[in-house]
Amino acid sequence: MSDEETQTRVKKSRPQFLPWFLVILLIAALAWIGWRTYGPNRMGDPIGTTLVSFEKQNRLVVFTAEFAPVVASKDSRFFGALKSRQVAVIPARVNYSVDLSKMDRSRLSWNAETQTMGVRLPALELSKPNLDEARARYMREGIWITPNAEEDLSRNNTQIAEREALDSARSPALMELARTSARAAVQQNIAVPLAAAGYRNITVDVSFDGDTPSKQTSIKRAPAKAAEE
Repeated sequence: MSDEETQTRVKKSRPQFLPWFLVILLIAALAWIGWRTYGPNRMGDPIGTTLVSFEKQNRLVVFTAEFAPVVASKDSRFFGALKSRQVAVIPARVNYSVDLSKMDRSRLSWNAETQTMGVRLPALELSKPNLDEARARYMREGIWITPNAEEDLSRNNTQIAEREALDSARSPALMELARTSARAAVQQNIAVPLAAAGYRNITVDVSFDGDTPSKQTSIKRAPAKAAEE
């Protein structure tokens, strides 16, 4: 075979490899652009990610307390001729919740250097007591209790039971238990989406409106474990 024929074959073979070479270059370029966009230094806005997790639920119930207030009321009719009294034990339940619809960027802070997310929650809100009157127990005293008197006695005891349940629910010990539960729940809501976004071993500082700095609580969690859950 002459040198001239060999050169002709080489020249004809080279163009066959050129398109594959361009495809490889294109794939490499796309991979580099993807890494630059979604790589470890471009994981997105952690505050934005946190706000999205809050948007999934407007109100978060963090704690529930049950009570059984013992209440009593009196009734007098016909110028005091008919007197009656009713004692009642009415089970009641109060929910403690956080209004997450109030959460915005002003309540969040992110320290990239220490990987710390600061969260300031609205004050806890207590629900109206849910009275389980089906399980209530009543004891009535009186020579003759008219239907109207019985209705008034029951209504008065219901109002008293609601007030006493709320007063008990506002006790410092129960409020602190509810805050602790709220911190844990909010930390869980933050840790999982941030872990999915690539943020690991973050620290969450949770406080409430009106808290002093000494009352703030720092919670550290291994997001990798949370992501597995």
